[in-house]
Amino acid sequence: MIAAYAARFSPDDPLAALEVGEQPAPQARDGWTVVDVRAAALNHHDLWSLRGVGLREQQLPMVLGTDAAGVTADGREVVVHGVIGGVAGQDEPRSLLSERYPGTLAEQVAVPSWNLVDKPAELSFVEAACLPTAWLTAYRMLFTTGRATPGQRVLVQGAGGGLATAAVVLGAAAGLDVVVTSRSAERRERALALGATAAVETGARVPRVDLVLESVGRATWSHSVRSVRPGGTIVVAGATSGDAEPAELQRIFFQEISVLGTTMGSRDDLQHLLAFLARTGVRPLVDSTFPLVRAADALGRLAAGDQFGKIVLEP
Repeated sequence: MIAAYAARFSPDDPLAALEVGEQPAPQARDGWTVVDVRAAALNHHDLWSLRGVGLREQQLPMVLGTDAAGVTADGREVVVHGVIGGVAGQDEPRSLLSERYPGTLAEQVAVPSWNLVDKPAELSFVEAACLPTAWLTAYRMLFTTGRATPGQRVLVQGAGGGLATAAVVLGAAAGLDVVVTSRSAERRERALALGATAAVETGARVPRVDLVLESVGRATWSHSVRSVRPGGTIVVAGATSGDAEPAELQRIFFQEISVLGTTMGSRDDLQHLLAFLARTGVRPLVDSTFPLVRAADALGRLAAGDQFGKIVLEP
């Protein structure tokens, strides 16, 4: 089958580690299901994998990708939950697709049957493929971990990426007062069009917020700590600009700020997210779609930071 995979590691130029070509097709085994991939979305996790983060040389070549929607051999339309293992009653340690097992940027992917969730008829394959990482993480950050309720003010750092875009759309649909930051005036305007109530330059002063969604790290951490109200919450799901220095612990303990970490979301979270979209009419914003054979162009767009919304590959 055709797949986009990490053939080597290239910390400074991740695209140099990417190859698109033939890889062995997955084989069915007990408790696992092979899915014909109809759409697979990109994430920064793919670029980190190409840099060698989270992988070892002996695991190469590794098919990239954590998100997919497709069809099983019996015609069931499904969304793939990309977190493998880590569930009570299972011996499998937690990992994401493309870490221990081949990922979704391929014509087929094999996953534990438990990881498949029915795709609502209201969602296209492209729309459904956008959900299992960025949108699922945003949903969990807002509602499961952050426990946001209608009327609260939420700060989303870094408008434009898949996670931030999802948080704006989901938050607005749930009655939250969403404030976003971005260095780009164009991205701030687009965030406002999606439902944000305010959009400011990165680092600009904002009214105190109840909840901060932080995935940028070093570049925005100090602003996040200073923007949340005493007793408020910062939910962290990434650090794309690097680890924060310093951590500003004095302010955190004195203001009694809760800092909570989260990674993606559970299968139940994914089911709830799909139901939320199916019932409300909310849809993920798709920046662009590419055929699988043009994975290098798609990942290049992601690496350049030119996207607004999700980039999706279609085998």
